[in-house]
Amino acid sequence: MNPTTYLEKVSKVSNDLKKQGHILVDIFNVLESAREQGRQVFICGNGGSAGTANHMKADLFKIAEIKAISLNENMSLATAIINDNGWEYLYTDQLERLFNKGDILITISVHGGSGSDKAGLWSQNLMRAIHYVKKNKGTTIGFSGFDGGAMKKECDYCIVVPAESTPLVEAFHVVLHHMIAFHLKRGNRK
Repeated sequence: MNPTTYLEKVSKVSNDLKKQGHILVDIFNVLESAREQGRQVFICGNGGSAGTANHMKADLFKIAEIKAISLNENMSLATAIINDNGWEYLYTDQLERLFNKGDILITISVHGGSGSDKAGLWSQNLMRAIHYVKKNKGTTIGFSGFDGGAMKKECDYCIVVPAESTPLVEAFHVVLHHMIAFHLKRGNRK
């Protein structure tokens, strides 16, 4: 892609995201409340979104002082769960042992659980995790793109990057998580 065209698309996506500002305010409030109440915030994603989940966990933990845990950080645990129970249980098996009522789950997915490939429907492990948290009285936050997929309907709060481009969606997920972490840094709010 031509660099000028890409940057024009970045500008358009940025402007279009402003329409979801009210959702960001809700997410700020949910995460600030979680921090003040000592709640845990679990984060997960697949593929490139797993890397974003790890990065977001680090920033929420270090910058925003939130009890953040990435469910895809431990490769030994992940492969043990996948080997014994299957890919679809990667996140719920961990949540069953770690989740407490009132905790938060953030799921990150480019397509939000819509679409499929050789392995079947995409991100069904994320969808299972969302359903587990909702069933157990937690709050769910989604970061998606394209049309938002199932996450847009299932999450309590879902930011959908208004782009049909994996590179743009993944880039804006990082922009959004940086915005959230630095907004929640103590001393920033007035």
